Amino acid sequence: MQFHIAAVGRFGGGRAHAAERAVFERFAERVVPPPVLIEVEEKRPLAAPERRRREGELLLGALPAGAFVVALDEKGRPLTSAGLAERLGRLRDEGTRHVAFVIGGADGLDEAVRQAANLVLSLGPMTWPHLLVRGLIAEQIFRAQSILAGHPYHRA
Repeated sequence: MQFHIAAVGRFGGGRAHAAERAVFERFAERVVPPPVLIEVEEKRPLAAPERRRREGELLLGALPAGAFVVALDEKGRPLTSAGLAERLGRLRDEGTRHVAFVIGGADGLDEAVRQAANLVLSLGPMTWPHLLVRGLIAEQIFRAQSILAGHPYHRA
């Protein structure tokens, strides 16, 4: 099963986001196969509702056809790491080829993305920096794979 992390914005080069990139890379390289990072960006200066709509179009347009879509949203369903692992294990066993985690921009996800999602997932009620969420999701994918493999990484 191939994982995709589709996100609004870019890490960019240089030192500005080196720490966030390092967290992402640390866990992404442990996932087998490594997740595909998809970055989209709307550069036009649009009003927030229009920018959110356009970002939603870009995100949905960048996903592989037939992917199981997990939209990350504070109003979504919270899952434990074991619960996420169980869900991903079922998808794997059912033959799902692509799972895409979708991270919105500063103004959140467009309603069209939430409606297109198979699962709307919350990382909790707090707001997290969007660049950091990439690393959090990569870590949770690695943790899920570890749980499913019986590896001791997850000790809970």
